[in-house]
Amino acid sequence: MGIDLPLIWFLIIGFGIMMYVIMDGFDLGIGILFPLIPGREDRDTMVNTVAPVWDGNETWLVLGGAGLMAAFPKAYAVLLSALYIPALCLLAGLIWRGVSFEFRFKADEAHKPFWDKAFMAGSFVAAFFQGVILGAFLDGHQVVNGVTVGNAMSWLTPFSVFAGLGIVIAYALLGATWLILKTDGLLQSRIKDMTRPILLALLAAMVIVSLWTPLTHASIAARWFDWPNLAFFAPVPLLVVVSAYAILRSLQGTPHAGPFVWSLILVFLGYSGLVISIWPNILPPDISIWDAAAPPQSLGFALVGALLIIPFILAYTAWSYYVFRGKVKAGDGYH
Repeated sequence: MGIDLPLIWFLIIGFGIMMYVIMDGFDLGIGILFPLIPGREDRDTMVNTVAPVWDGNETWLVLGGAGLMAAFPKAYAVLLSALYIPALCLLAGLIWRGVSFEFRFKADEAHKPFWDKAFMAGSFVAAFFQGVILGAFLDGHQVVNGVTVGNAMSWLTPFSVFAGLGIVIAYALLGATWLILKTDGLLQSRIKDMTRPILLALLAAMVIVSLWTPLTHASIAARWFDWPNLAFFAPVPLLVVVSAYAILRSLQGTPHAGPFVWSLILVFLGYSGLVISIWPNILPPDISIWDAAAPPQSLGFALVGALLIIPFILAYTAWSYYVFRGKVKAGDGYH
């Protein structure tokens, strides 16, 4: 039996994107929460919780994008041409967020409010357009002779906009629970109070997406509700309910890691649901991972490099978070 290289690459890319969603998700979530925390010192503390690690988190986005180009060039070409505008907006948001992240610490008092607003805007734009790209991806693309059918604005639909808002809410939850883990005192208490409504908003968004996608895509409805798929996949929404309840329980008293861990599980379950909905397609509605895969020689060659570099990325990431573990106090900083 030969090695299924397209499947292996699908798992590698999926893992890279999931790691990015988790790690840069709470990073972007901090900027999304900025409007709710007006105090300058509190904002500095929030940013300092991710200051040592934020730029390394984006390594996973590079891995996912480069992996898609190397392993599934057909899907990469179609998606990049169809989603060029939201992809540029996403990159612009990430660049703007990164610049403002550094400048807000070095600006004089007259310009600090501007860079705070820039940090909020960059975080929101980056998160929103990630969701827009996800929504447009799930909506599917009709491909004729290797070219997607549609115009430059075909990605802009009610569903993609709603998906963008859903990702903003999801990242806000990750950011809030990360801050519960990394802060204490009055700031932690304020973040804890706003976590409950953010969680409820995310659950509402997940329910709407879970109804919207099968009602508008017969293939997704069949994947979830045809027998025996229904029996296999029913635990996913049940585990979502369990995770949400666990987050609410862990917010009682003086929480620490519990809310963040359960939020990661909740986001992972949502991500798993999306993968279930599109499998085995890399380009919905009908181009599978095997149809879009590069030649086996290219997949094998790239796999060697991936298997060499991924352990180093994991080791560096784990070491960074270990070194900078613990609570961040007001006045602490790395700038």
